Amino acid sequence: MLKNRSRSIEASPTKTKPQAKQKSQVPSSDRMGQLIDSQRSQAVAPPSVAADNMSVEELTRKDQQSDSTDDISDGQAVAGPSIASNSDSTDPLSFELPDNEKRQDFSDDPTIKNIEDINGKTHTTLNLSNYAKQVNGSTWSANMNVNSAMTIKLQALLDWNHASPGPIDGGWGMNSKKALINFQNMKGLQATGKMNQKTWDALVKNVPANKPVLVTYTLTEDDIKTNFAITPTGSEAKSKVKGLYYQDIKEMLGERFHMDVRYLDKLNKNKDYKAGETVTVLNTRAPLNQRINRVVANKADQTLYAYNGDKLVATYPTTVGSSSTPSPQGTFKIVNKVKMPWYKATVGEGDQKKVHMLPPGPNNPVGVVWMGLSKPSYGLHGSPKPEGISRQASAGCVRLTNWDVLEVYANIENGATVVLQ
Repeated sequence: MLKNRSRSIEASPTKTKPQAKQKSQVPSSDRMGQLIDSQRSQAVAPPSVAADNMSVEELTRKDQQSDSTDDISDGQAVAGPSIASNSDSTDPLSFELPDNEKRQDFSDDPTIKNIEDINGKTHTTLNLSNYAKQVNGSTWSANMNVNSAMTIKLQALLDWNHASPGPIDGGWGMNSKKALINFQNMKGLQATGKMNQKTWDALVKNVPANKPVLVTYTLTEDDIKTNFAITPTGSEAKSKVKGLYYQDIKEMLGERFHMDVRYLDKLNKNKDYKAGETVTVLNTRAPLNQRINRVVANKADQTLYAYNGDKLVATYPTTVGSSSTPSPQGTFKIVNKVKMPWYKATVGEGDQKKVHMLPPGPNNPVGVVWMGLSKPSYGLHGSPKPEGISRQASAGCVRLTNWDVLEVYANIENGATVVLQ
């Protein structure tokens, strides 16, 4: 069931009642859409909310609309062999492609590099808006008023500390609240889910004092030349395209910089997204570089907990199964890891059953990574809808954002323990 989402950061337990009242009455001048570049304050813009600030009804409607175009009744992630003639029908990760598709090769597809190669992207702090400067200069204090600049900074600090809040959007919703609780647990602090001085000190402890949250990035020719295509509706139509690519450059940049696309839009009004143009984006986290030998996927918390031995090293918002197709409970092992998986989609039942091979891409049903479990047909995987993580249903598997699942992929080995609760 979807939970109501607050628009603000919960105050420390020592806060007084008058401040609690301020929390629900954020001044209009402090809202995210109006804070972005105060030089635009005279412009009249249509109201918009970030994903984490949507009402339960709006999120439910969007998920229902999306699910209504999904005709898949069953499916399995598979790896396309580099040489189709070597396919082994006994291998669950092997399959035979139709003759006209055997030459498709996704080994050099730039999608993974677009998300992972953070160090290859040149960031600066030149020409930042007043709003971006306000975000970068924000410092938490016990008596401060709730504001969007501080919210973004806290979301970024959680991301940098590998307590992922999912897509960063300026809304203090359920994924951000969970991330704060998870961070407090990681650091041995009292897990109140509320900000206090000890939590702030821990958040900034290993972060350079001058590290900016928002930076400018100059779009390159390679960015512009990336394959983009509208994702078709229905499995048969999807099976006929060369790849399930990003639909546009904004979607690609959102995943690369861990941002909700609507927030990216707010930061970059009137941008054309052409080569040589600078855009404002989030300065994302450094690699985890921690061995993960056990993960726990908790359906009640909608969280994936990653451990190195007994040490909690990272947490990620996740979707774990659904009421109609619940994930199995128990302890399993990672048995295979696949980047850019194909998806074997089954449509219909009985005599009407059809199977379609959906090509790799960030808009593949399992995103850019599949990590299969010792329980056949179940695994950890990415998602084509990062803004829906912890909200939409998953067909029994554990779904993460594409950037979070890549971080798990980079640090977990085959044979690692997966506990589904």
